[in-house]
Amino acid sequence: MPELSKDVVALLQYLAPGFLVAWVYFGLTSHIKPSQFERVVQALIFTVVVQGVVICERWALGQLGKLYSVGPWTSDSALVASLVTALCLGFAVATLNNADTLHALARRFHLSTRSGYPSEWFASFYTCPTHVVLQLKDGARIFGWPTRWPSDKTGHFFITEAVREIDGEQQDLAYLEGILVEAAEVTSVEFAKRSTIQP
Repeated sequence: MPELSKDVVALLQYLAPGFLVAWVYFGLTSHIKPSQFERVVQALIFTVVVQGVVICERWALGQLGKLYSVGPWTSDSALVASLVTALCLGFAVATLNNADTLHALARRFHLSTRSGYPSEWFASFYTCPTHVVLQLKDGARIFGWPTRWPSDKTGHFFITEAVREIDGEQQDLAYLEGILVEAAEVTSVEFAKRSTIQP
């Protein structure tokens, strides 16, 4: 394996906080990880933000140091500050995105019509907590409460309190903890009104 040059190592160290922000963000949200190139671009953007915050932190601590000194600002201090800032930024961005806070603000001022959720599919399930009817490709219908759902048409639904309807005949699956349904087998999803208890 060829050795990495000092320039590459220095670049990776510089980008590490940005990659840390992206790692926390994608670990705490349902967004699909982008391509490798897009991840590097995101890491660059996050790195610039982290470095800007660290500069502000250094200035604020310098002002505080005039009143009470805790020691000089060193390269170790900068490393710790950038890593802690990256973690905090990752948690903050993920939390704001999961709550649709930034996008809701953008919609309010007519800057965007998009949401912070990974897809319309995911947003529908997240913002409309109710029983659903899954219409399957084979004609069967499954009525129940979705406790887990995929971000898109890949993955599975986990449906509890399930009732399955096949050829007009209903099967009560309440004795099961839940049923796992492959999203690729679902042709449509119906969201029941809150008063509806039967498919």
